[in-house]
Amino acid sequence: MHIHGFNKTTLLDYPGHLASTVFLGGCNFRCPFCHNASLVLAPAKQPAIPEEEIFHTLNKRKGIIEGICITGGEPTLYPDLFNFIHKIKDMGFLVKLDTNGDNPQIVKDLIKKGYLDYVAMDIKNSKAKYSLSSGIKNFDTTRISESISYLLADHVDYEFRTTIIKEHHTLDDLVSIGNWIQGAKAYYLQPYKDSGDIISPGLSSYPKSELTYFKDILSSYVKTVEIRGID
Repeated sequence: MHIHGFNKTTLLDYPGHLASTVFLGGCNFRCPFCHNASLVLAPAKQPAIPEEEIFHTLNKRKGIIEGICITGGEPTLYPDLFNFIHKIKDMGFLVKLDTNGDNPQIVKDLIKKGYLDYVAMDIKNSKAKYSLSSGIKNFDTTRISESISYLLADHVDYEFRTTIIKEHHTLDDLVSIGNWIQGAKAYYLQPYKDSGDIISPGLSSYPKSELTYFKDILSSYVKTVEIRGID
């Protein structure tokens, strides 16, 4: 496991729970709006945190935090992910996985083993524009659809989310996503923000009024639609 970041306490990353977040390097996508560009493009150049240090800290925080968020990069690229989560579960923590959904079998296997308590899956764009927002030419959305279908079957608590970019997303795109994930428990719209560590800077977000309009439209498709990360 190539761990390149560790947030010991967060109230934001795991809905309803005080948690810690582990950041893994490497990703099979090149989303232009990615806010962890250094983790995606050059993970080997980032400072590494030994697993032993993570588990030592988590052991001391038993009774304080409830869950662990595993994010990236893309965590499902790591063969050691199963063993890593197994150790976390043995410590009594809940586990939330952030994923791009492109490795559905890994997600299914983790859920079937009881290793995951919550999955947050990114929906990059409509099927027609997935290549644009994933940064991968001629992107095949078959595996994305497989992950969506599995989560919709309610095997584990979950959410879908999309970072909304003015240059990438139209209302038609979002309606298409709404149809794709129709009946989902929760869908979060996240306004684009330049973290200073962006793969392709120069993108922009819609104003709150437009995001609220999108939210209202999408409420016809998904049970709970919220805007996350805006004042």
